[in-house]
Amino acid sequence: MAINFGTDGWRAVISDTFTFANLRVVSQAVADAVKSTAWEDLSKGAEIANKDRIVVGYDTRFLSDRYAKEVARVLAANGFKVFLSQSDAATPVISFATKQLGAIAGVMITASHNAPRYNGVKLKAAYGGGALPEQCKLVEVYLMDNETLGRGPNLLEYDKARELGLITTFNPLLEYSHHIRKLIDFDTIAEAKDLRIVVDSMYGSGRGVIRNLLGGTGVEVNEIRAELNPGFGGVHPEPIYRNLGALASALAAGLGNLGLATDGDADRIGAMDERGNFIDPHKIMALSIKYLHEKRGLSGALVRTVSTTRMIDCLGKKYGLEVFETPVGFNHISDHMMERDVLIGGEESGGISFKGHIPEGDGIIMGLLITEMVAAYHATLGELVRQLEDEIGAFYYDRTDLRLKHPVAKDEMIKSLVNNAPASIGGETIQQISTLDGVKYIMADDSWLLIRPSGTEPVLRVYAEGRSPQMVKELLGFGNTVAETVK
Repeated sequence: MAINFGTDGWRAVISDTFTFANLRVVSQAVADAVKSTAWEDLSKGAEIANKDRIVVGYDTRFLSDRYAKEVARVLAANGFKVFLSQSDAATPVISFATKQLGAIAGVMITASHNAPRYNGVKLKAAYGGGALPEQCKLVEVYLMDNETLGRGPNLLEYDKARELGLITTFNPLLEYSHHIRKLIDFDTIAEAKDLRIVVDSMYGSGRGVIRNLLGGTGVEVNEIRAELNPGFGGVHPEPIYRNLGALASALAAGLGNLGLATDGDADRIGAMDERGNFIDPHKIMALSIKYLHEKRGLSGALVRTVSTTRMIDCLGKKYGLEVFETPVGFNHISDHMMERDVLIGGEESGGISFKGHIPEGDGIIMGLLITEMVAAYHATLGELVRQLEDEIGAFYYDRTDLRLKHPVAKDEMIKSLVNNAPASIGGETIQQISTLDGVKYIMADDSWLLIRPSGTEPVLRVYAEGRSPQMVKELLGFGNTVAETVK
């Protein structure tokens, strides 16, 4: 069976491996896993009011609405009461609905920021975040068991399931919007002078949400790439600089002085300042910490992945806030958000959440927080970045994925990188070596280099942050040297 159900669910090429037949098989395994006592035991003590209830949502990709109906009818055939989104919805909206409806699980049909030819399945837990790796492993176990036993999926016709009350369509945005209005200060936004926003939804399922939530504030909002386009205009729906030419052009044309971008399922955020300069998630997270602590008076732990900026550490030291570093993956951040008082948690890819919200990356709420921040400070986003750099110094970041000729033994390579670590890179002494996720060399000036060999493909992921562009170049250069020795 060509189905690889990993810790982030299942993604595959449409009509190749991602077919209706395979989706039904996966849906049956999900039903079996959720029915097991182990699933509830792994739900982090979440209050599950309706153990027979599952929420299903979908994004704007090709056939996503049809795929979602197929999932719904398999789940219904297994006795679950399915709440199916009546239209495409963002992943954080479905995650919130899972928690708000007291459901035992959620299923989101999406391939997130991946290329248009992909689709996928994301699992959501009762607490409103991504399912735990152990819960995803349960699905994998049932996939194998069902294949071994020759057991096919239970099926119930969609219309019959509706007639029996086992499938109910609903609008998940209503309660989500009500929740967001408790966390974002729309009055402050309404008082902003000359704030004009361009929202780039990248043809994803976050389309219309930020614009509609800002309706009534008086702020001018222009939205681009908001129509339904399953091909995403031929661009990967990932809010990084090389994919945001349309947003830069809109800002240059005078359509706004603040740019916000969400990815294919709106769980990631990217931004542009008034001059069209890309403001990456590292800076967004750092600015959010400064704003939430200084302006809102909030405190709590700061949680970041191993590949996320050390600006967080500088701000933690400045404000006396504890900083936690996790392996790559928002599920690790979620663990902290459920276990302790966390002010903000995020990762370099743009998945960020903050106090009071669900333990899930959310590009929508972060876009609104950026808007509130700009309004509250009476400054442009570019000015806020420069003020931050004046306070803690400038940080520069880059990453590259290096293709290798053959897969490498991950554990052996990590051991080699630790044993053969240089004394310094780019003239800066290495003060600490972390093996939390890959190998991370941390310099005396807070520069760092992270090398993460993939455990599944011949790829070396290299991340670097330095106090100057030249330092980033030196760090990435060392990463290239490591890749050359492997080749």
